[in-house]
Amino acid sequence: MKLKLTSFALLLTVIVSSAFIAPVLKPVPYKVDLEKSSITWLGKKLTGSHNGTIDLQSGSLLFDGKKLSGGNFVINMTTIKDADKSARLEGHLKADDFFGTDKFATSTFVIKKVAAAAANQVNVTGDLTIKGVTNSITFPATVTWNADGSVSATAEKVTVDRTKFGIKYRSKGMFPDVGDKMIYDDFELSVKLVAKK
Repeated sequence: MKLKLTSFALLLTVIVSSAFIAPVLKPVPYKVDLEKSSITWLGKKLTGSHNGTIDLQSGSLLFDGKKLSGGNFVINMTTIKDADKSARLEGHLKADDFFGTDKFATSTFVIKKVAAAAANQVNVTGDLTIKGVTNSITFPATVTWNADGSVSATAEKVTVDRTKFGIKYRSKGMFPDVGDKMIYDDFELSVKLVAKK
């Protein structure tokens, strides 16, 4: 009788404990819509600047309910376009001086951490890989839920130090005597991802 009571008490403890353990929900993936998403770039030099676009190849975002928890995207580096339609500049950006797209056709970003900021603002930290070199970067982003059930994640200004990825062409830090041909080490990306279940 004592053994039965002990067994019953143990079973009751397991049932009661289970009732208070919240179920672990798997993050829900949202696929990035390549047609509605975009990346623009801006690079500055001492005597001016250049800007343009670059295409996404694929991407997905992970959500716990309405909270961004992870994700990644792949950039097709061979699609770099200059807004002024300079074939010479586009060719140079694809060459080894810059992104070496013959060897490194894609760049990737993988979200490692998302910290809430204010309202629909978050700070995203992740691993950016360019030319086979990976560095951690952090930037602010806005997450907006749309009426059609899709979600938009927008980062207006992602600052990247190109020298950390081995892109040293006309860097004043690397070549102090470059003079007025200097190109700033930092370039900026503006990323808009629209994703849906």
